Amino acid sequence: MARITACCLQKGGTAKSTTSHALSAGLRIRNFKVLTIDLDPQGNLSRSMRADTNAKGLFEALNGEPVADLIQQTEQGDVIPSSSRLIGADKVFTDLGMEYLLSESLAPIKDIYDYIIIDCPPQLGLLVINALVAATDIIIPITSDMYAMQGLSQLLTTIEKVWHRPNPSLRIDGILLTKYNGRSILSRDLKESIEMQAKVMGTKLYNTIIREGVSIREAQTQCMDIFQYAPTSNPAIDYNDFIREYLRKE
Repeated sequence: MARITACCLQKGGTAKSTTSHALSAGLRIRNFKVLTIDLDPQGNLSRSMRADTNAKGLFEALNGEPVADLIQQTEQGDVIPSSSRLIGADKVFTDLGMEYLLSESLAPIKDIYDYIIIDCPPQLGLLVINALVAATDIIIPITSDMYAMQGLSQLLTTIEKVWHRPNPSLRIDGILLTKYNGRSILSRDLKESIEMQAKVMGTKLYNTIIREGVSIREAQTQCMDIFQYAPTSNPAIDYNDFIREYLRKE
């Protein structure tokens, strides 16, 4: 049965797509069978993995088409791509029980994969709720700024609602500090605040911190994962360390 991990925070620019991409790539390097799901209508992760965003994908999966027919096999692994059709998901899927659409779609393929990684959009809505209901656990990528901290509090409110009924077994695996600049006093101060908030949420701040690095943006421009593009860069080293933490319990 696959471990289903959602990368989630109700704030843009915190490296959710970057983390989803690196996690998927790092797990594949370790010979695990991985499926990546792009739940963000912007489709950044789909393009980074060179998926065809004009073909059928996640929208059609939520609309009841067999998910196995919608998986694209790219050089960077299996992916269910996003598309602009997801932008109106909250208005299209309005029936009772719509929060279970993704979970029900993934049920037939859970035994095929070791890991399913879900990249969530930054806005709270039906798509994020679907990810939290389908997931076994959550990773929260966060930057050391006040707006991201506010997003953390908002996300906890959403998670508590999911715990109440649709997915009481959902686990917050940890908070991952990204785009970190250790020379910034503000970054160091906010790191302490994030550690305190992690305890409030009943989770941890990962020991690994993802340092800033231009190689991330360059890899995205080349539509490559960070391990392909710059395996000795600081972000690649950090993401490798993070994946070891992610796997430690298993």
